[in-house]
Amino acid sequence: MRLAVTNLFKARWTDEIHSEWIRNVLKERPDLTIEQLTRTKNLMNSNVRDCLVTGYEELIAPLQLPDSKDRHVLAAAIRCHASIIVTFNLKDFPDQVLAPYGIESQHPDNFIVHLIDLNPSEICLVAKRHRSSLKNPPKTPEEYLESLQRQGLPKSVTALQNFCDDI
Repeated sequence: MRLAVTNLFKARWTDEIHSEWIRNVLKERPDLTIEQLTRTKNLMNSNVRDCLVTGYEELIAPLQLPDSKDRHVLAAAIRCHASIIVTFNLKDFPDQVLAPYGIESQHPDNFIVHLIDLNPSEICLVAKRHRSSLKNPPKTPEEYLESLQRQGLPKSVTALQNFCDDI
């Protein structure tokens, strides 16, 4: 989310995508409430310009993906003329299905590395601000990078270490 407000790219999502991530977070984090996550959703929508995609529903039915439950993501990407779907779930968004729409799927780690390549000083500043905002508990730079590593972002961690003097 911190990267979405940099204007280096246009982050887009739907209410259905919100419902999906909220449901998954509640499964993994029973200490959080639906009210807290709804507040997060509302903050996301209000802080990222033109983020909410609508009018994609009629595009869902004819789409074919390995997991039919992911068709709404592709439909939204088509509707908003996205060029990239950023997902950890690459196998469910095969290149041969996305290519006719001018869309590719990209792992979040590769996406972030590309952003670092485009504007390392901006991304380093975002990472530093993000780490500094963590209060419960606060994180040292090393702990922050370790948390990114655990989230499946090893290339991003290496790039941040290479480009950023201080996080």
